[in-house]
Amino acid sequence: MDKFIDLRSDTVTKPTSAMRFAMLEAEVGDDVYGEDPTINRLERYAADIVGKQASLFVPTGTMGNQTAICVHTRPGQEIICDGRSHIVLYEMGGPAIFAACVTRTIATDDGLLDWGVIGSMIRGPSDHFQGTGLIALENSHNVAGGRVYPQENVADICDKAHAEGVPVHMDGARIFNAAAHLNITPAEIAAPVDSVMFCLSKGLGAPVGSMLAGSRSFIEQARRVRKGLGGGMRQAGVLAAAGLVALKESPAKIPADHANAQYLATSLANVPGIVIDPSIVETNILFLDCAQSGMEAFELSRRLREKGVLANAVSATRMRLVTHRDVSHEDCAVAVNFMRDILNARTI
Repeated sequence: MDKFIDLRSDTVTKPTSAMRFAMLEAEVGDDVYGEDPTINRLERYAADIVGKQASLFVPTGTMGNQTAICVHTRPGQEIICDGRSHIVLYEMGGPAIFAACVTRTIATDDGLLDWGVIGSMIRGPSDHFQGTGLIALENSHNVAGGRVYPQENVADICDKAHAEGVPVHMDGARIFNAAAHLNITPAEIAAPVDSVMFCLSKGLGAPVGSMLAGSRSFIEQARRVRKGLGGGMRQAGVLAAAGLVALKESPAKIPADHANAQYLATSLANVPGIVIDPSIVETNILFLDCAQSGMEAFELSRRLREKGVLANAVSATRMRLVTHRDVSHEDCAVAVNFMRDILNARTI
């Protein structure tokens, strides 16, 4: 098949022509020596975007999150976070492996924490445990369907955490999606937290790379941790150049991704056998339930692939769809029609 409509994730976006040209022309140097001018520009620009003193270019969002955890915590301390957060489900047990920390998870329906549940779990060191070292928030929340924290909620958590002497890290892999939904800037979202990670890939469409931002002293420590995790790079300005283009050009395009996700959700809600609530689709991620269709999600995914649509089943009854720059409104309409056809054929 010449072209697939790829709704598996926004990680599949391809670099634009402008990004490829910037990579070709990038001025480079050795970043471990701090001599790559393109990376230095990216780090200054990214810090400004999220309103922090400094930032650090890392190969992946996972490395950015794990670096932050290592800087903020001491071995044995506890990290309070949502039970379905990325650092728990998809980072290879990193808090235990790299920071020697344990996660104290909270079960939520929408992935969003509040101080009412966090406050009761805060504890200082004692003869039995090392105490709370960090609170981690994910915004937007991947597995909860791209849900976004109300900003007053973030501010309240941070104010009360800081009063307890506990730092707050934000996994803002999709912070630009959160900002578009709230119609505020990424800097406003990140203002209350001590550190924030965001991806240059995903919705921004760069081929690789993420940014970790915080205070200057935090980033100085993070740079050393990054080296220990294997993230010290040399002439990586060829990657940073694409990231700069992504930061400057891509945020304006994210609302279209959200509109396409809402279109998918609204349209699929009218397909017999599909259950989805469009009112909770806030950004570019949606989950549907196909249990009532009589077809397992894995089989539905297989049949969609045969028609040129890629979508991931996450269980026997649930499927995840993600919109991004490389998927048009017309592509979404085609995907809906194929899904309707597949399910209708089963009932004939």
